[in-house]
Amino acid sequence: MSTSFSTRLRRLQSQKDTAVCVGLDPDPARFPPALQDGRLRTDAVRAFCTTIVEATAPYACAFKPNFAFFEALGPAGLTVLDQVVATIPDDCLVLGDAKRGDIGHSARFYAASIYEELGLDACTVSPYLGRDSATPFLEHENTCTFVLARTSNDGAEDLQEACTCNGLPLYRHVAQRVKDWGTGAAGEAGLVVGATAPAALHDLRSLCPSLPFLIPGVGAQGGRPSAVMEAAATEEGPVLVNSSRSILYASEGPDYAAAAAEAARTLRDALNG
Repeated sequence: MSTSFSTRLRRLQSQKDTAVCVGLDPDPARFPPALQDGRLRTDAVRAFCTTIVEATAPYACAFKPNFAFFEALGPAGLTVLDQVVATIPDDCLVLGDAKRGDIGHSARFYAASIYEELGLDACTVSPYLGRDSATPFLEHENTCTFVLARTSNDGAEDLQEACTCNGLPLYRHVAQRVKDWGTGAAGEAGLVVGATAPAALHDLRSLCPSLPFLIPGVGAQGGRPSAVMEAAATEEGPVLVNSSRSILYASEGPDYAAAAAEAARTLRDALNG
């Protein structure tokens, strides 16, 4: 019997008592010296990510590999990504941070690569091209397509807030469209909403009370765990709080795995608190 993404997410979060999603953004320049010993970059990335996964999995309910860091490895990058995903335990969901967004014909193939070939549970999509860039992803059962709404980066204000329609910021119109697109779809629609904009986070949770939220920006970007949970965590709407750099590079020395585990545990406790 098939089980929806949100149902699986809630079950795992209840079992593990965590809303933490660990972002996998492997930057070889920041690896500890032991992984910069002349080995191939692909081997170093594989070793780093699998060690991080093993160390942090007890404190996480999901992992979010960022495709850019694997694609930068060249043709072998997707193989490394696939190998890393294979090491993620069954009690964690896997989100592909690919930020795809193309016309419908191309979007179908992007969706197939993420959901059918790689077998991921969720992914990120840009809404700029409109409905037909997102709906091919929503055709895949038991998945969640997180659409960028109000992101955590500095440039989010350039369009998402500065552009308005009927007196409302663009991100609010995006959220309403995503809510409509997901109605009756085989897969679920969710929103990417940054922790760095708690007012927008609260606004979008009010507008979309039941959509899953993927919330980046806690940690290196300055988002506060308490503000995130206060604004977005409700009985009806599940949240995944992502942290990447502040966990991955909590230490750049030989203790990097232990430091990453401690950072993930600390974030879990802060979110629960």
